[in-house]
Amino acid sequence: MEVYSSENEQREALVRFFADNGKALVIGVIIGIAALVGWRYWHNHQNDSMMKSSAAWQQVNTALTSDADQQRVDAAQKFADSNNNNYGALTSMDLARFYAEKGDFATAEKQLKKALTQTKEENLQSLINLRLARVQLQGKNVDGALTTLAGVKPAAWSALADDVRGDAQLIKGDNQAARDAYDKALKANPPQALQALLRMKLNNLSS
Repeated sequence: MEVYSSENEQREALVRFFADNGKALVIGVIIGIAALVGWRYWHNHQNDSMMKSSAAWQQVNTALTSDADQQRVDAAQKFADSNNNNYGALTSMDLARFYAEKGDFATAEKQLKKALTQTKEENLQSLINLRLARVQLQGKNVDGALTTLAGVKPAAWSALADDVRGDAQLIKGDNQAARDAYDKALKANPPQALQALLRMKLNNLSS
């Protein structure tokens, strides 16, 4: 490392440094500023987009009641198809509920499978899988429901998954497998309402 004995030598060294490296420094500063501006623009754009999506989703969701006309259903479908994000997934879930209430379980299942592709959020995916499994049970696709439940990974959802798994085993006629699933769900210490439901199901198995 060079040692400079006077201020003049220090100044001369700085002049030489900037003469040799000034262009690179300027380019580096420009790139840094551009990256910062670009990141802020992207962040603001993302926030604006999400706010717009949120407002549009709320409007679509409010209109998608059980007695919604075809125009409102089409509007919800259009929103779901054009938003490959959590809001799109939520809309696909709303459409699935709408069709399930009409008894169209095949279309409801299709909507929920679409919803799974629209989000990477693990908890939302777990909720979608649980609803998908229930729709599959309603459509008499018991094996499909059991396969779907295998996709529910987080421990926080295990009690709900085992509750549905018990229902599936009961439909298959395997009372012991159903009992095991309900017992496992109870051991996960779920909310009181689910505990009461599970105990009722277990009592019915005993009678």
